Amino acid sequence: MAETGSLPVHIGIIMDGNGRWARQRGLRRSAGHRAGIRAIRQAMSAADEAGVHCLTLYAFSTENWSRPRYEVATLMRLFEETLQEEVDELHQNGVRIRVIGRRAQLSARLRRLVADAEARTAGNLKGQLTVAINYGGRAEIVDAVRSLAGSGVDLAALDEPTLEGALYTAGLPDPDLIIRTAGEMRTSNFLIWQAAYAELYVTQTLWPDFGAADLRAALAEYAARVRRFGGIVEGR
Repeated sequence: MAETGSLPVHIGIIMDGNGRWARQRGLRRSAGHRAGIRAIRQAMSAADEAGVHCLTLYAFSTENWSRPRYEVATLMRLFEETLQEEVDELHQNGVRIRVIGRRAQLSARLRRLVADAEARTAGNLKGQLTVAINYGGRAEIVDAVRSLAGSGVDLAALDEPTLEGALYTAGLPDPDLIIRTAGEMRTSNFLIWQAAYAELYVTQTLWPDFGAADLRAALAEYAARVRRFGGIVEGR
C-alpha cells in the first residue's frame, strides 16, 4: 500500500527550541515559552488555511518535571492562562479541545480548566486540537493496559483494536505527519503507538520562529513522499 501527494489529516508537533530561542536573545526561558504560545496560534491558523483540521501538540512530557522548579511553574501557569484566554475563540471557531496525559499530577486549578474546556467544546466538529500535558507514549500504553485489566479484559487475548480503544487518543485518527522543530532527530516518547507509520519532518527552525511558511514547507515535503506502510512500491 502506498500513497503520495495527499494532505495529512492529522499532524502531531513536537514543539522544541523555546529555551534556545530565549538564550540566543539573552532572555529568560519563560520568554521563550511565551513566544512558543504565540507560535501555536500561527501554526493552527496556517494548518486551518491549508485544510488540516486535526493537530496534536506535545506541550509537556512526563520527563519535563525534572526541569528547574521555576520553569515548570512558569509552564503550568502558561497552560492555565492560555486555556482561559483561548477557549472562547476556539469554541467560536468550532474547534474541539482535548488534553491527553496523566492529569493527577496537575494542579486542581489546571485540571478544572481542562475539564471545563473539554466539556464546553465537546460538540464541536470543525477542528480538533489535542494538547499533550504530562504525557509520555510509554505511560499511555501502560495506562491503557491497566485500564483494560481493571475492566476485566482478558489480556491474554488482547488485540490491537482493543488496546487502541483504551489509549488517551481513542477516537482520533493516527497522525500522518510528525513535525519536530529545533533540529533534534528523535520522537521523544510522543505518540509512539499512534505514529507507527507517520512521516517524520524535522526542521532546524526553533519553535517560537515556526510560522506559516514553515508549515507549508512541511506539507510540501509530506506531499512529495511515498508512504509505504511497511510494504514495497513496484519499481523502487
